[in-house]
Amino acid sequence: MNTHYMQGLDWLILAAYFAILLIIGIWASMKRNKEGSLFLAERSLRWHHIGFSMWGTNVGPSMLIASASAGFTTGIVSGNYAWYAFVFIALLAFVFAPRYLGAKVSTLPEFMGRRYGQSTRNILAWYTIVTIVISWLALTLFAGGILIRQVFAIPMWLSALILLLISAFFTMLGGLKAVAYTNVYQMSLLIVVSAALTIVGLSHVGGVSALVSKVPADYWVLFKPNSDEAFPWLPIILGYPIMGVWFWCTDQSMVQPVLAARDLREGQLGTNFTGWLKILDVPLYILPGVICFALYPTLDNPDEAYLTMVENLFPVGMVGLVFAVLTACLVSTIGSALNALSTVFTMDIYVKKFEPEASQQRINHVGRVVTVVGAAIAIVLTVAIDSIKGLNLFNVFQSVLGFIAPPMTAVFLFGVFWPRATTKAANLTLTAGTAFCLIIGVLYLWGPKSDLWPHFMMLSFLLFVALATMMVLVSVTSKKFKGFKEFKGFKDSKVSTLVVCLWIALAVVMIGLYIFFN
Repeated sequence: MNTHYMQGLDWLILAAYFAILLIIGIWASMKRNKEGSLFLAERSLRWHHIGFSMWGTNVGPSMLIASASAGFTTGIVSGNYAWYAFVFIALLAFVFAPRYLGAKVSTLPEFMGRRYGQSTRNILAWYTIVTIVISWLALTLFAGGILIRQVFAIPMWLSALILLLISAFFTMLGGLKAVAYTNVYQMSLLIVVSAALTIVGLSHVGGVSALVSKVPADYWVLFKPNSDEAFPWLPIILGYPIMGVWFWCTDQSMVQPVLAARDLREGQLGTNFTGWLKILDVPLYILPGVICFALYPTLDNPDEAYLTMVENLFPVGMVGLVFAVLTACLVSTIGSALNALSTVFTMDIYVKKFEPEASQQRINHVGRVVTVVGAAIAIVLTVAIDSIKGLNLFNVFQSVLGFIAPPMTAVFLFGVFWPRATTKAANLTLTAGTAFCLIIGVLYLWGPKSDLWPHFMMLSFLLFVALATMMVLVSVTSKKFKGFKEFKGFKDSKVSTLVVCLWIALAVVMIGLYIFFN
């Protein structure tokens, strides 16, 4: 999207978006108890705040562009990454959330510290910080900085700085409450604009039946044969759960809105709302790519599918609104990540190790300082990524992060489901297990190409099986582990009838969609 596509009305709409965002952020900050914690919104979030925040953290501009690109080249099959997620969001709602909220923890390393001990908490805290800085901050800024740079014709470091200033402002001013309230506004705007793009595109094609006739038949299938190189069905069925548990149940940035829920019922309703919102990923993000294939089948670069649709189908004014939405995705993801980063460092490292008796005011001050430092590091990493030429670094880094999932998934699943799992087994999995997974990842991504390598998702599954086997062997050969008494009561809670009914309804709809598209 070049500057010549942004006319006077577009700039006006973009300015209006930022003005409204600022007003909502300041209003949310004024509602916050000034003596309360920045990190968990005084545990006051309602279901709509939680749902929009989780979905907003998940959605970035790179996801919009990559989803449309995938729709252009392969149809809706990549929708598995959105629709299959409901299983793991349900796991968060009914297995992990009752334990997290029952324990009244601020961070997931703190929760695992209750389960395995302080040494595990320390490892997980640093593990989480590195993951947030690389995956949530640097890579999101890199993807977003490319867009900002194209529109404003400014260098990458300045693009990253502008995005961080906006996001850090809300994080430091109002903490999670400001982030959550602005997410409701931003994600509502995203739905409206993305739906408009899909509807306008469908009208240009000539309707749904015309679209179906203009693209290959296999564009409408969710499960492709195992012979398919990109999306074989078995690796998706077996491999995605390893990523799904890590991403939806154990990642601090994703789970933090649930930790801040008013009560368990609001947390479970919020996760359910996230599941319904994930259904929209296919019609709002992937379908525009399919429509683009029907309208512009000779497009050279599939990555340009989303912006091609915007530039050719939207009038003056709407282009500015789309850019506002892309910025909204960035601000939402970066804001959530900065809040998660400051929470983990402050609560798991600073308070636990250096100042256990720190006042809430002191804790908030440290949290703000960490936000600034984390932002500065993220800018340096973003510029470093931008300076390396010749690699699709976003995809490379995301793949590397895929190899981080098996150790986290193993430690959390065994921690919750198997009381016999020991501290030694958990720590060995998080250290040696992670090193092993990363070595395999480096060989897979940069080593000699070979047909002997299984599919990426299958490899993730096999690594998990290996780590799970190691955890069992180490645990049963270690000194008998009695567990922590206080851990046992975390799951004792009643589930509301409304929550159960809504989750059953979501499951029925998802199964129906899978049957229809196969």
